[in-house]
Amino acid sequence: MAEHIHDDPVATFEAERSRLRALAYRMLGTLGDAEDAVQDTYLRWHRTDRSTVRKPQAWLVSACTRICIDRLRRARTERDAYIGPWLPEPMVVETQDSPTLDDTLSLAFLVVLERLSPAERAAWLLHEAFEYDYGEVASALEKSEEACRQLVSRANRHLKAARPRFAPDRAQADALAMRFAKASLTGDRAALMDMLAPDAELWSDGGGKAVAALNVITGADRVMRFVVGITRKQPAEMQRTPVRINGMPGVIGHLHGAPRLTLSLDIVDGRIAGIYIVRNPDKLKRLPSLV
Repeated sequence: MAEHIHDDPVATFEAERSRLRALAYRMLGTLGDAEDAVQDTYLRWHRTDRSTVRKPQAWLVSACTRICIDRLRRARTERDAYIGPWLPEPMVVETQDSPTLDDTLSLAFLVVLERLSPAERAAWLLHEAFEYDYGEVASALEKSEEACRQLVSRANRHLKAARPRFAPDRAQADALAMRFAKASLTGDRAALMDMLAPDAELWSDGGGKAVAALNVITGADRVMRFVVGITRKQPAEMQRTPVRINGMPGVIGHLHGAPRLTLSLDIVDGRIAGIYIVRNPDKLKRLPSLV
């Protein structure tokens, strides 16, 4: 008989829910899909013979990981047909439990994770972000330890160039975000150009349900012109609330109390390297409304 038999399976699961949700969101990129994966994990946990489970946490993480891999494979087909750039669903999040998890939460980094295969993404997140050893990763993915090392190595090669050299100081990042907001509203092109990195990118996700750029915009001058143009077209009654979007400085734009967009900034070496705008209403419905 197993050493650890938990008489209360619900309590055992609930103790791990936040960790499973964090993993599923980083795997799948949307809160709805993440919640569905966590619920599927619970159903499997409820049906399994728990007397054979020696390590409930490891069992739950393994089950959730496999569910996410299957869901991500199906989602890739849908995302290939997505209208315009696809961005993860934004969340209002101030801080996380660890700096590593903070790094992997930003929209900028989640976009980079889309370059990885589902297995590479799972192996990298488990080992690098959630700090599982290769034996635990191998168990979760049902692969050998050597195969998992190769998955993480390949993932690191993809991610190396994309990860910032150092995390920006929060106060400096927030100050830059404030200057960006002011320059956008006033149409100060020189100030915007001074803040943007030469190779800055702007991603705008409307999903065919809201007006957005159909391609990623690259280069400081083109990004500046786009920002000035879209800001000028926004309704005068749009209310902009400064928040942390996935840990990045940003704003929620509310119209008549309802969220209509999020904008977040990826700041690298003191300049804005990426701007991420989400306008797809399906990805905004979980954001707070203004009373």
